[in-house]
Amino acid sequence: MSTIKVALMGNPNSGKSTLFNALTGMSQQTGNYPGVTVEKRTGEAILRDETGKSAFISFLDLPGTYSIYPKSLDEEVCYKVLCDNTDDDHPDAVLVIADSTNLRRSLFLTTQVIDLGIPCVLVLNMMDFARLRGLEIDTAKLSELLGVSVVATNARKKVGIENLKKAILNEFHTPAKTFLDIGEFAPRAMLNTVMGMFPGETAYGAYQIINNETGISHFESIEYKKKEIKKLIADYHFEKHKIQSEETIARYKSINEVIKECVVINEEEKKKSVTARVDKLLTHKVWGYVFFLIILFIIFQAIFFIAKYPMNAIEFCFVKISEFGQNVLPPGELTSLLINGILAGLSGIAVFVPQIALLFAFIAVLEDTGYMARVSFLMDKLMRPLGLNGRSVIPLMSGMACAVPAIMGTRTIQNWKERVTTIMVTPLMSCSARLPVYTLLISLVIPSTHNYGYFNLQGLVLMGLYLLGFVSALAAAFVIKLLIKSKEKSYFMMEMPLYRVPKLSGVFLTIYQKSFIFLRDAGKVIVAISVILWVMASHGPPSKMKAAETAYNNADSAKKYSPQQIQNFIAAGKLKQSYAGNAGRWIEPAIKPLGFDWKIGIALITSFAAREVFVGTMATLYSADGADNNLSIREKMSAAVNPETGKKEYSAATGFSLMLFYAFAMQCMSTLAVVYRETKSIKWPVIQFFYMGALAWIASFLVYTFAK
Repeated sequence: MSTIKVALMGNPNSGKSTLFNALTGMSQQTGNYPGVTVEKRTGEAILRDETGKSAFISFLDLPGTYSIYPKSLDEEVCYKVLCDNTDDDHPDAVLVIADSTNLRRSLFLTTQVIDLGIPCVLVLNMMDFARLRGLEIDTAKLSELLGVSVVATNARKKVGIENLKKAILNEFHTPAKTFLDIGEFAPRAMLNTVMGMFPGETAYGAYQIINNETGISHFESIEYKKKEIKKLIADYHFEKHKIQSEETIARYKSINEVIKECVVINEEEKKKSVTARVDKLLTHKVWGYVFFLIILFIIFQAIFFIAKYPMNAIEFCFVKISEFGQNVLPPGELTSLLINGILAGLSGIAVFVPQIALLFAFIAVLEDTGYMARVSFLMDKLMRPLGLNGRSVIPLMSGMACAVPAIMGTRTIQNWKERVTTIMVTPLMSCSARLPVYTLLISLVIPSTHNYGYFNLQGLVLMGLYLLGFVSALAAAFVIKLLIKSKEKSYFMMEMPLYRVPKLSGVFLTIYQKSFIFLRDAGKVIVAISVILWVMASHGPPSKMKAAETAYNNADSAKKYSPQQIQNFIAAGKLKQSYAGNAGRWIEPAIKPLGFDWKIGIALITSFAAREVFVGTMATLYSADGADNNLSIREKMSAAVNPETGKKEYSAATGFSLMLFYAFAMQCMSTLAVVYRETKSIKWPVIQFFYMGALAWIASFLVYTFAK
């Protein structure tokens, strides 16, 4: 069976990822391209046709791009993969996915691939939307004019997928002709010389090498060739920006001729007019923001209202498992480690998976409908005076899921200052790792019975925390704008995609993948930290541990307290004298003004591995201090009493202080690592860590001081 490497490429919002999912199903892997933090998605499939012909296809989903002129990290990857035939990811063939409702823009990239001489098939996606807009595309004529096969699809409904699979098996061939003669713009002698230096290269490929000889050229290791190219550029007075502009104008002129021959408008653009009418509301300078706030309000109300039922079920299951373990397993350190360490830690995070799944679901729906593009457009005017632009919105909104891929998403921002600013403020957006912390603390200080009519107060507070993160990110961006000087010009251009009904299978696939990754990654960290924390919480200096055990093990205590109360006092005393207790009490002076005790101090330390570890840490600590294992972590923390004041440990003042600390503090080593990789400087993550830490301490101190 033959093996074919096929790359999928296309403009953003062309349905490329949906098509990739349709071709590969669940057989997908993600990683990074060598040397960069750009996400790399690959998948495999075995294709067969009715004649018995079959092949093993390795699919590569390239980042969305408008051309192969590399101006961002995403476009650099596309350029490198396509133009460097020694690259490990260089494909045997390319599927160019075009948005049928905007064929002109999509054909620019398509014709560039054709001129590179790579075997390709043009996929006209979203044909249903094209018909709704009254567009009829003559695919046979288009194939004839371009010299490549053309297949019409609707990837969301999996229409035309079988025809596409047949084309992948039988119709990949080198384009029958070039679309544009690049020799009309660049000196032919110069192109021929470069083609001689790189055997097998086309004229357009040679032009791309000349055009990109600085910075990201794929022949960096061959210095003598670089010197020759530089010499050719000087000898022929090659002005790449001027020639690139001339080529772009000529390419679009030829594309317009193709469009005239292949596309017919049969009626008024019905769908476009509907989209325009809706956009008048959603992108309005006032009502657009109101609608956006309503969307956020619905999301956070739903996160509390819908998720509480599966959350209660998960809590119940873990309590019953804990009860069963205590009754069946023999007493001892191994049982304590399993029940009070690992199981308690895992229960603390698993219970919040329904809320995280809902958050990912809402984000996926907003992206699939095309609304996120409107948010980018809407926010551009608001963000530009603050040192950002509309392209910063997608990373910021993605930060609601996770800051790591969100920061990687800043590679589409071409302006260096705006990119660094976006990187520096994105962690202020409340990510899914903060969600378990928020919901736990909100449930402690705000009863679920507190409602305003149909509106749940817990959901309103959660929405407020997310809005606080967004406002703080904008305020921080404004400060950074004043500190970083740059003369580089900024611009923001985008085209609004048509509104689409979300593909449920794609949404569910996103929920499954993101939730599984969250649970897997968080679970590994939590199990490791729970084991370490259990050891530290169960052991300590022998003399102090013995003193804690004998403090209540006497006749006076036996008269005052029941045997169960004595055991609880001993467990609490031993926890305080343990290695973990000593670590917490060591940092307690720094956090006591914020209303935090030594237990919270331990959780703050462990949270630097990942914020969601806070919940697992508290679950482990409250299991180690002799609390009733028949209670959930929320019930244990709610019942906790401050021994100094005799009042509840988690008052409203402490709860809100802790929420604000987690809203602002940089408690994620993975985020700091990716900031270092993206900026290639230790300076930025260090500044980020200290400015966010200072902001967290000051905000928590002020709230606790006034609220207590």
